[in-house]
Amino acid sequence: MKNIKILTITLAIIAVTMIAFFGVYTQVQNRMENQVKAYSDGMDLKGSRNITLTVDTGSTTIIKDAEGKVIEEELTDEQIAEKGYTKEEIPNNQEEVKNIENYKASQKVIEKRLKKLGVDNYIIKLDEKTGAITIELSENDQTDSLISRVKTAGKFEILDSQTNEVLMNNKDIKTAKVMYGNTGTSNGGTSVYLDIEFNKEGKKKLEEISSQYVKTEEKTEEENANSEENSNQENPETTETEKKVTMKIDDETIMSTSFDEPIKIGKLQLSVGSSTTDTNTFQDYVEQATGMATILDTGDMPVKYNLSQNEYILSEITADEIQIGIFVVLGMIVLGVLVLFKKYKILGALGTISYIGFISVFMLVIRYANVVLSIEGLLGIVMTFILDYILVSKLLRRTDSQLEVYQEFFVKIVPIIILAITFCFMGWTPISSFGMVIFWGIVLMAIYNSIVTNGLLKIKAGKEK
Repeated sequence: MKNIKILTITLAIIAVTMIAFFGVYTQVQNRMENQVKAYSDGMDLKGSRNITLTVDTGSTTIIKDAEGKVIEEELTDEQIAEKGYTKEEIPNNQEEVKNIENYKASQKVIEKRLKKLGVDNYIIKLDEKTGAITIELSENDQTDSLISRVKTAGKFEILDSQTNEVLMNNKDIKTAKVMYGNTGTSNGGTSVYLDIEFNKEGKKKLEEISSQYVKTEEKTEEENANSEENSNQENPETTETEKKVTMKIDDETIMSTSFDEPIKIGKLQLSVGSSTTDTNTFQDYVEQATGMATILDTGDMPVKYNLSQNEYILSEITADEIQIGIFVVLGMIVLGVLVLFKKYKILGALGTISYIGFISVFMLVIRYANVVLSIEGLLGIVMTFILDYILVSKLLRRTDSQLEVYQEFFVKIVPIIILAITFCFMGWTPISSFGMVIFWGIVLMAIYNSIVTNGLLKIKAGKEK
């Protein structure tokens, strides 16, 4: 019975080790994907993207009619002169906008967007004289889409489609998020929505606007025939002019619409794309909606920026160097377990099984705890391996006083524990990476060894009795 328990624990550790180092692959459409979360590599390991945003000094050409209404259609100079329109050059940033307060406000908006998009590993700097903002991001598949979102001014407006009067703007928004659900149709497709919730003032405005800008119904010939007002008209089929609103982000039209009925709940749901059953198409729609939701939820930047630099910086650590480091660590582990075998025989074998299990579980914990790995973080991993090896060795040497071993061991590493917790709250990624690795390593050491290592040793002790 004792052997069966030991075998069960050993098989469980082997399974965890296979998952940690080789992954779990499932078929997704026509490819196999690893379902185990990947490591979050820092910029010093994976490389980084350096971008610079500079204050937009350009201008936009605006065409207006005689009444001052903005004309959005593209016209030649001859057409403008023929229709009596005027053309103006409007600076993208007025001079009064270019000040340090607005530069700092824009920087804060960018930081909000990065955090909302789940980006923790970044460096952002502001040149207070010129307003230029430099951002250093980890390089991955999402970097390009991140850049497009952080540089967007994010000005949201709901306007009268005819007069261009601004009816609502960013100040009226409380929050924005992505929603999706089944359409209930026979094809079983899923639709993606951008859900915009307005604040107290915005809720009142939305109700008023949705009451005024309502859809009008076409009058049928029969209805017009019964209408005294239209009884003398030659063409009884008429359609009333429908009042519409136009929604824009950064002066680009999202949609023009009118409302079926007054909206009293203070929310707008805008469909992104169409209902789909295709996974890739659905993910594209979600990404689009997420981008818009992030921009709306974090407010608009008071200053408009241009992307002036977009450069990929290679890591100073090559893949070959990392591979050499891995082999060196593996060599140290093999040497260490051989010493355990030689010194403690069967107990050494049990200690080796437990130690390998700890390494495997620890590597999974690092992934799912979203620890960003830097070079310092890798050193923290090696240090954790060494600390756990020392603890296991002490437990094998003094199997009859395990509680004393724990007390002595953790009292001695109290300075390391304090240092790790302190480093966790550091804003600099290399230091916080080291702190997070050591913190999770010590927590796992206490829990894992008290359950697995002690469990194996107790089973062995019971077998000998």
